[in-house]
Amino acid sequence: MATKRVLIIDDEDDIREVAQASLEMMGGWEVITASSSSEGLALAEAEQPDAILLDVMLPDMDGPTTFQKLQSMPATQQIPVVLLTAKVQAADQRRFADLGVTAVLSKPFDPVALAGQVAAVLGWSL
Repeated sequence: MATKRVLIIDDEDDIREVAQASLEMMGGWEVITASSSSEGLALAEAEQPDAILLDVMLPDMDGPTTFQKLQSMPATQQIPVVLLTAKVQAADQRRFADLGVTAVLSKPFDPVALAGQVAAVLGWSL
């Protein structure tokens, strides 16, 4: 079975690095990172990852808008997207769920548990 490939789109260097290390070590997955929505959209189209972890708060274009752009492109509309957010209020969670994202995980996340959480919401085995 081929190694899963995950794209992380987050503007915070430390979050990207911790998430990448966690997914590579705990999940054994290949991880690609982008520090902006525009970079992430280009990488998603070019690399065709198996899943995308997308920060909600990004400087150039927020996560929900980025998700809608991913959904509008035939090359990326089938890629499952998991939002990463510090906004964990019920209203925010409902709004994100209504977008059609696969799941919403809260930040800060536990690096040891992250791969397991991602695998669980995507139905992947670890």
